[in-house]
Amino acid sequence: MTEETKTPKHGHVSPEAKDHFDTAKHEFKKALDAVFVKEHRQAAQKEVLRGLRSLIDAALEKFDDDEE
Repeated sequence: MTEETKTPKHGHVSPEAKDHFDTAKHEFKKALDAVFVKEHRQAAQKEVLRGLRSLIDAALEKFDDDEE
């Protein structure tokens, strides 16, 4: 393998590659936004939060039961 074809060391990504990855990130987000309408995305986020709240409530109840 020649010096030119070696993989760059960790943390040494070319500015061009960074630009491509940044553009890809933005395009991927646009694609996801198109798939998940804002209303549905927000509803999904609320359900995740409600689920987490339920887990926390159950854990707190378990602590209360253990104390009695």
